[in-house]
Amino acid sequence: MGFRASSRGLSALFALAIATAGRADVVPGDRITADTIGRVQDLVSPGVAWCVRHGFPITVGETRSVAWPKAYRDATEKYAGQVRLAADGLTLEHYVAGLPFPTIDPRDPHAAVKIMWNYEYRFLTTDDVDLRNFDADTGAIADHGPLAVERHFMIDHFRRLFWNGRLYVDPKPEKPNPAGYRGQQGLYPFLEPFDMKGIGGLGNRYIDPAKQDDSWLYLPSLRRVRRLSTAQRSDALFGQDIDQDSFYGYSGHIAWMDFRLLGEQTVLGVFHGQHYPARWHEKVDWAFDEVWEKRQVYVIEATTKLPQYAYAKRILYVDKETWVMPYSDMYDRSGELWKVWINDYTFRRKAFDGTQVVEYPDEMGFIPAIVMVDVQLEHATKASLPSHRFPGEQGWYFNQGERAGITDDWFTVAALVNAGH
Repeated sequence: MGFRASSRGLSALFALAIATAGRADVVPGDRITADTIGRVQDLVSPGVAWCVRHGFPITVGETRSVAWPKAYRDATEKYAGQVRLAADGLTLEHYVAGLPFPTIDPRDPHAAVKIMWNYEYRFLTTDDVDLRNFDADTGAIADHGPLAVERHFMIDHFRRLFWNGRLYVDPKPEKPNPAGYRGQQGLYPFLEPFDMKGIGGLGNRYIDPAKQDDSWLYLPSLRRVRRLSTAQRSDALFGQDIDQDSFYGYSGHIAWMDFRLLGEQTVLGVFHGQHYPARWHEKVDWAFDEVWEKRQVYVIEATTKLPQYAYAKRILYVDKETWVMPYSDMYDRSGELWKVWINDYTFRRKAFDGTQVVEYPDEMGFIPAIVMVDVQLEHATKASLPSHRFPGEQGWYFNQGERAGITDDWFTVAALVNAGH
């Protein structure tokens, strides 16, 4: 895909694609493959289109609405009217909880950054989340063939704790917060492969956009905690394809990018996946085999402000109902399509039927699988969230606080090191 981000050509091509979206069309029951990619060319990102041409299947289903959780809806109605964007364009004023900007005017010069603030405070990021017992494989991918596994990873926990905008776990709506945290997250310890056992990462993010993230990587073989720069958050580590800032589609700070609204578009994405745990295609096993549906999204161009950041641009597809991303594309410094992140979402009240399974009062956004594909190297990393190796594991635990092990002291360097021993 030879788009040049350094020129106006990339933005013009996306604007043209958005303006002409709808020329291609699909109906529920359609099975899209490389032979019929033309039918969805205007309904997916260039990165997803590349994957379909190489064997990633799309089965089209009915579009279904996703209801907001009641507490989130009530908080939006109560507080959104007082939220303002500060003069710096990067700071929210008077935010308490809920969606900051429920009404977006595309003509607003700050529309793109407001959309990103809505993404930051989407209802999936209210109090906390614990993802347990998940695994990933990374390796070269064959055209219409399998992934040649180079490394298999097994990770114990991915946890996030949010300090403001809280709706479910006391204290709320904000924890006592002298450090000014927006949130903390940790990915540790690695259980496999053997030579990486005990490795983990940790990070703090601040409400103040002028403060850089704190990011640490623990390497037990060296008995060393390494501090990562902001630019290094875009680096893929350990021979796989995923960087910290690509989690969920985009996990970087809003202050690190210049955002521009390219337009609104109808796209296909997985929002009501039928399989939990994930189902991978029998032959093209780096592709999850799910039902996709039409969604209305904002298309955002995010251009880095950081001189050593790996990606020059990200193209972000933000769903207008849930404020999550079905996928995002990344471009290198020469303007070439480099990678694509694809989410497999399913909105439901519980992971699956079972007596010990947590049932939520509202639908939550489970993610049974993600895929990151490097289209230049024809290399991919796929993750099952949770792993198939743990039958009965719910994987995702939302807003459970201490019951799920979400405590302040888990997000410390001392805990990171201790878990790696």
